[in-house]
Amino acid sequence: MLSRIEKLFQHEAAGGIVLMIATALALGLANSSYADLYTQVLHLKFTIALGDTGLSKPLILWINDGLMAIFFLLVGLELKHEIRQGALRTPSNVALPGVAALGGMAVPALIYLALNWSDPAHVSGWAIPTATDIAFAIGVVALLGKRVPPALKLFLLTLAILDDLGAIIVIALFYTAELKPIYLALALIPMALMALRLFTGAHRVAPTLILGAVLWVLVLKSGVHATLAGVITAFFIPLKDRYGKSPLHSLEHALNPYVMFMIVPLFALANAGVSLQGIGLGDLLAPLPLGIAAGLVIGKQLGVFGASYALVKSGVARLPAATTWLQLYGIASLAGIGFTMSLFIGSLNFEEDAQMNAVRLGVLAGSLISALIGFFVLRFAPLTKEAKEEIAEAQAQPAQ
Repeated sequence: MLSRIEKLFQHEAAGGIVLMIATALALGLANSSYADLYTQVLHLKFTIALGDTGLSKPLILWINDGLMAIFFLLVGLELKHEIRQGALRTPSNVALPGVAALGGMAVPALIYLALNWSDPAHVSGWAIPTATDIAFAIGVVALLGKRVPPALKLFLLTLAILDDLGAIIVIALFYTAELKPIYLALALIPMALMALRLFTGAHRVAPTLILGAVLWVLVLKSGVHATLAGVITAFFIPLKDRYGKSPLHSLEHALNPYVMFMIVPLFALANAGVSLQGIGLGDLLAPLPLGIAAGLVIGKQLGVFGASYALVKSGVARLPAATTWLQLYGIASLAGIGFTMSLFIGSLNFEEDAQMNAVRLGVLAGSLISALIGFFVLRFAPLTKEAKEEIAEAQAQPAQ
């Protein structure tokens, strides 16, 4: 039994499935007799203080600002790994998914702005539909098995990683509160100490993580969003130490199950609770949720597929191996699963319950429609001759 459970959690789709369960639970709680209790718990104040100095925030902000910093730490570790040793190391591998990621951020933002330009209170939410949720998207691809060629999976993974990098830059540039220079100056101290440890070959990660926690507090106090401290800390974790081991890989593997099966589902549980009471089709067609949903569904398809088509037809890049245009369109649809990052960016923009409920409605509707379109397109898209041969060889392998 334990062996079967372990295999279940090691499956590519496991993170996405747990995320779906957490989302369903959040929706259930928000529309049940426990809705008030659900809201009250999320807004309970939790305080950490030393004398007269400390942090006092509602539980939902500890999740969004604190636990999500660990999520961003993992994202930063994955980015550093891909840049130094993975798909992002080779420019030719980055060209097609890189341009597709840019298109997949620009077009959804433009669609959102076109629908919300007349409302100044909503304009700042333009980045909400620009994100792609790696766990959900990869989970759907995993459910399709060998219907998706390996090169296309790599394309989606690279696109999603670059999308996360874009989201990090957007958060840093556009979602910074009033800056407090003194805290930014103080934040340079733990960064300098982390840099010193990295360049002197220190191999223990615990001191760097402690310095990262100090950095998180100072960044939070500075007005810059605190989750960026997680990304910064990740880039000070050494890829290799003096013993030839990789502290970065070890930390990445250690964090991954906690992030995938605890932190991200907990974030979904706290942020995906859309109250459907009294909501009709007219509410979904309001500019805010419609802009988000249309950005994720239409914008991502146009941006990712359109940019990829233009680049391939111009001769700058080639389609991923053993892939058809229809399959690439299916992947472009899956890129419209925004969820985690979209909800996170939404929480940076809107504090009122009514506005956040509209954001959740748009994100969930857009992500669900994108997932269904992508799944069915990839499920029924004809395979190339090369893909069929790869599947036949894989099926024959165990018999040899």
